[in-house]
Amino acid sequence: MDSDVKWTNLKCSHISALLKANAIDAGVYVVKQLLKTCGFVKRKMAKTNSLKETKNRNEQFEYIAELKEKFISEKLPILSIDTKKKEMLGNFYRDGKLYTIEPIKVNDHDFNTFAEGVIVPHGIYDMNNNKCYLTLGKNKDTAEFVCDNIEHHWNHSIKQLYPKADKMLILCDGGGSNSSRHHVVKEQLQKLSERLKREIVIAHYPAYCSKWNPIEHKAFCHITRAWQGIVFNSYEIVKELAEKATTKTGFSVDVHINEKIYVTGNKASVEFNEILPNWNYSFKSKLL
Repeated sequence: MDSDVKWTNLKCSHISALLKANAIDAGVYVVKQLLKTCGFVKRKMAKTNSLKETKNRNEQFEYIAELKEKFISEKLPILSIDTKKKEMLGNFYRDGKLYTIEPIKVNDHDFNTFAEGVIVPHGIYDMNNNKCYLTLGKNKDTAEFVCDNIEHHWNHSIKQLYPKADKMLILCDGGGSNSSRHHVVKEQLQKLSERLKREIVIAHYPAYCSKWNPIEHKAFCHITRAWQGIVFNSYEIVKELAEKATTKTGFSVDVHINEKIYVTGNKASVEFNEILPNWNYSFKSKLL
């Protein structure tokens, strides 16, 4: 009953036993009701405390909101992109439960030296159509890999939904293969703009704000659920499961397996280095 106590890890049966030891006869059901009355319910931890306050954080969120509103009003594509955590291919343990007639036996250690390959899941979430375009890479998560994935899904699917679009908005995190600090990313995006013959507008979320990137809570959560408890013993099973990650609100996933081998450590051309600001910039094809 102490108002300063915010949580307890005691089970109801344990609390009941402690109450009885103090001459209070309260069974488990009564304890549950008492906990509920006092506001105690089972909750997960909430990741809300920012590790660091980034300068101009709020201004960037306001600018992204303005960009999204503008692109929505003009019926132009808004694509949220990110790369999920890499997965190992092979007989390894994965979180989640399934209905099975016997236990699924997997390796007792998750050493990557025993992996048959690596799975690099890169996603593109079309906010206007509630659809995710997922690419399963077999190698490295590089800027070239990201741009190849955007190009593939644009040419095979997305552009059919926006036949009159002459530009697109891409929302992404501030780090990783699409880092705002790496000029090689910007060089690859410029080349992509030339190939697609469309303007590409980029907006990065500030540091420590990646969870606000729409793809995280609009697409990756559903794909993660579809993958739970399944052994990744082939790229095809990973693809098949991801494509089953549908929802009642119309969410769906289109999956492509990228066979290309990528090399890390590429540098941007020297002329390109000091042209663009960090968080917001755009690329325009010379043919436009």
